[in-house]
Amino acid sequence: MKLKLVNGSGELQVNDAAFGHKFNEALVHQVLTAYRNAGRSGTKAQKSRAEVRGGGRKPHSQKGTGQARAGSNRSPIWVGGGKTFAAKPRDFAQKVNRKMYRGAIRAMLSELARTERLLVTDAISLEAPKTRLLANQLKEWQLASVLIVVEATDEKLYLAARNLPHVEVLEVTALNPLALAAYDKVLMTVGAVKLIEERLQ
Repeated sequence: MKLKLVNGSGELQVNDAAFGHKFNEALVHQVLTAYRNAGRSGTKAQKSRAEVRGGGRKPHSQKGTGQARAGSNRSPIWVGGGKTFAAKPRDFAQKVNRKMYRGAIRAMLSELARTERLLVTDAISLEAPKTRLLANQLKEWQLASVLIVVEATDEKLYLAARNLPHVEVLEVTALNPLALAAYDKVLMTVGAVKLIEERLQ
């Protein structure tokens, strides 16, 4: 398979093992859901009637008052009472093994390549960490919403991109399915493509 170079008329030959897989929608959905669930804090907490302060004595006599019988003023049906099914802190994480995770990344990269949403560049060189410089470069390449994947940390590029609303810069080691699904296009450096091929073989 060949990927189009945005800063030239050439193409880059890539390994079908990483970029030539069939799209598995069920697997991608499962991995995306698990990834998002793992980011949930799960810290919601409420108090049950056993944990609410007060309610030690019977509010009024069992009979003779004309009111409904009550054993505690911290019952769930009383104002100030505990919750019937109180929420407790929980872990939303779902198990996704390495084979499934890599399979989903392969499927997503392959679908991006098939739909010509995966682009490659030799390098993104900026004279200074200026947002304007990167914005002009992306405008020239007609990339409004783009995930930029690089092989190593580039401080100039990171500083230039962090104030652009629909642009994100990630290293290959931080590449994740949520980021791949969030942007219209994915722009990779040649070095990043080679590194991904090594990791996904």
